[in-house]
Amino acid sequence: MTAVGAPLDQAGPRVGWLKRNHIGLHTALIVMMVIWAIPTLGLFISIPATVIPIFVAAFAAYAFSWMEFPGRNILFVVVVGLLVVPLQATLIPVLNLFVSWGIAGTFLAVWLAHTAYGLPFAIYLLRNFMGSLPREVFESAAIDGASSVTSFFRLALPMSVPAIAALAIFQFLFVWNDLLVALVYISLVNPDNLPLTASIANLVTSVGGGSEFLGAAAFLSMVLPLIVFFSLQRFFVRGIVGGSVKG
Repeated sequence: MTAVGAPLDQAGPRVGWLKRNHIGLHTALIVMMVIWAIPTLGLFISIPATVIPIFVAAFAAYAFSWMEFPGRNILFVVVVGLLVVPLQATLIPVLNLFVSWGIAGTFLAVWLAHTAYGLPFAIYLLRNFMGSLPREVFESAAIDGASSVTSFFRLALPMSVPAIAALAIFQFLFVWNDLLVALVYISLVNPDNLPLTASIANLVTSVGGGSEFLGAAAFLSMVLPLIVFFSLQRFFVRGIVGGSVKG
């Protein structure tokens, strides 16, 4: 009896450990599955919110650099001056505007918000870079009969790839790591559309529970930005310093 009972006693703690921890393991598995699934929402927000302002800023930067129109310099100064406007000062007015349009809580609201917040810096960076491009290239294209649209797509845009890549890094990281804009424009109406940052913030309860998941969640949230940065880093320095020195 003693020989038979010993293995059962030794197995007891193992069974007890499984009973005590199966709920925690199950919860951890669910959390990890959610963390892997939610980046899809983050990409659905980040990619359009990166592409749209860069596309609009490229057109505006070309116009400020190589097109003549009344009030060009004054308008550029106004655009650059918007850089000093605090983002927090615009949240309530913009939210009321989105509510009146019926798009509050949608991805469109976040896309428009990030586009507006990113445009001043994007226009400033691209305008400085495009303004440093050789004037002779555009003059030769004009002599050959190229329109402004042709010069933009075939000359200015290809030569501005370093600046566009650097801007893409800045804008993507800003949108991907954003929590405030998403909480204001999405969570009040449609919390299911919140990005990864909001999900990570919700992992920890008000009394500190769930803090053991923060490390894994933070690591997963950093993987994609690192991939984007190292993919475009060869353009980064050229895009940042481009236009700072002429001659």
